[in-house]
Amino acid sequence: MKPGIQVGQSASISFKVTPDMFAQFEGNLVHEAYSTVSMVYHMEWVSRQIILPFLENHEEGIGGAINLKHIAPTAACTNVTVKATLIKSKNNIVITKTEAWNDIGLIGVGEVTQMILPKKDIKEKLAKSAIIDE
Repeated sequence: MKPGIQVGQSASISFKVTPDMFAQFEGNLVHEAYSTVSMVYHMEWVSRQIILPFLENHEEGIGGAINLKHIAPTAACTNVTVKATLIKSKNNIVITKTEAWNDIGLIGVGEVTQMILPKKDIKEKLAKSAIIDE
């Protein structure tokens, strides 16, 4: 990683809840509400924003863990802001605290762990995990 990443750095994203973010499984709508799956995606995405400026050309971030508590529902067309704050960076591990808010208040909290690895290592790990049809 390039130097300069520091505890306390933060990033945020804002968006309106759209139908593709609704709670659904196998194409079956459960609720017309912002889904936990979408919240996970947005928490990972905003956490990635923190590491992007510090990745070397030969490196990439890969998800290691996410801990999330979905606190309150959020309806369609509602504004949401998701923020990540770097709380720990040691060797190749980066951990962020995340929060999601709508116009009423806090809707989710979490923690995202990312590992920074050489792209070649990720490619090798993926190749080893592939199922080969015989």
